[in-house]
Amino acid sequence: MKKHLLLTSIILLVTVVSQAQWQPDVRLTNDPAASYTSYNNAWCIAANGDSVHVVWFDNRDGNDEIYYKRSTDGGISWGADVRLTNDPAQSEIPSVAVSGSVVHVVWIDERDGYYQIYYKRSTDGGISWGADVRLTNSTPWSVFPSVAVSGSVVHVVWEDTRDGNREIYYKRSTDGGISWGADTRLTNSSAWSDFPSVAVSGSVVHVVWQDDRDGNFEIYYKRSTDGGSSWSADTRLTNNSAGSFELSVAVSGSVVHVVWDDDRDGNWEIYYKRSTDGGTSWGADVRLTNNSANSWYPSVAVSGSVVHVVWQDDRDGNWEIYYKLSTDGGISWGADVRLTNAPANSEYSFVSVSGSVVHVVWQDTRDGNDEIYYKRDPIGNPVGIDESFLNKNELKFSPNPFSGSTVISLSLTQSQKVSLNIFDVNGRLVTTLADASFEEGDHEITWNAAEVNAGVYFLQFQSAENLKTEKLILTK
Repeated sequence: MKKHLLLTSIILLVTVVSQAQWQPDVRLTNDPAASYTSYNNAWCIAANGDSVHVVWFDNRDGNDEIYYKRSTDGGISWGADVRLTNDPAQSEIPSVAVSGSVVHVVWIDERDGYYQIYYKRSTDGGISWGADVRLTNSTPWSVFPSVAVSGSVVHVVWEDTRDGNREIYYKRSTDGGISWGADTRLTNSSAWSDFPSVAVSGSVVHVVWQDDRDGNFEIYYKRSTDGGSSWSADTRLTNNSAGSFELSVAVSGSVVHVVWDDDRDGNWEIYYKRSTDGGTSWGADVRLTNNSANSWYPSVAVSGSVVHVVWQDDRDGNWEIYYKLSTDGGISWGADVRLTNAPANSEYSFVSVSGSVVHVVWQDTRDGNDEIYYKRDPIGNPVGIDESFLNKNELKFSPNPFSGSTVISLSLTQSQKVSLNIFDVNGRLVTTLADASFEEGDHEITWNAAEVNAGVYFLQFQSAENLKTEKLILTK
């Protein structure tokens, strides 16, 4: 039985892999001093719902201080710069994580005469901030912190020289950053262990770092299955005669994703590795880039089975930011996508996702000095994607591009609740076309767009098992 539904506005669906809609670069800072992101072991951007949080360090005040900026509409508009630190020493290399309305920031600070790890939090989504909290007290220094959070449990890792060589240390708070436990030494070797990165899923904490105990730097891994109370043995993830550096880790459920840069190929390339059993065993190394130039400093984020990687690449004669996507949990990967195109250097990029939006931040010298830049794809994260959908259900639309109206034909193999929503290119909801139960069979939905401005729109189809987005072009 075919049903015809006449609706006043719409948008449509299908695989989002080929529908990347990266929007223009947005300059987040504007001052005559230099503004820097961080290094790839930590994240300078974190997103939750429509709130996006960015941190960096900035010497506009005569010395490096930690700054913060937020967006409450998914990256469309941004608030003012907020100075988080205020002391005559250097405050650098921040990392940010968010859980609900609580934002956690860690950084290194030289106010004590030598670098220590400091922490600050906001409990109202970045509107106001608590006092600085000193997390470490060791000599000569503690550096390169990375923070992750799950509910009220906050996990911090860093590199520490208190033992006479560089080791990885860990600290946690179980009450959302109010109080902190003791420092825990995670590594114990005569070589250097540095640049740790941490990710958490529930009570399972994953830490990766670079280590030269094998005569050259390799990637190592360690996990805790009880929220940081106890830790497994070190696991060596890479094994080659070249160097493996600058790593980043992300986790979704039991699937752990690690990226790094590696010069085993004669030049620096981005490599990837995953575990599908929570870090118990690991798959093979996967080379993500393949060009004669250098690819450095990758950052990874994951949402369900969708994995996002950004890095800097000089294949274009200067450093530019590149992006790559996997929609099947890291099994296969799409093509390299160049995100920046400026005559200056774009470097040290970081990626975060929230809902359907992908957020990327980096530092850029196109303005004559380093500034913080941001870019977003409002439909780049196909949450809940089910590639078997098109084998079980059929979705067509005609015409496209169109003027006035277009017809969406939907064939369902079983009865199910379906929602159809239209979004504009900024990810804002234009209208809801349907939010009801549909019977098995064929259905037609007409978008009468006579009163809608010409432009690009997106139809999002969502059911209990599927979420897909497709582009429609409305002409006048």
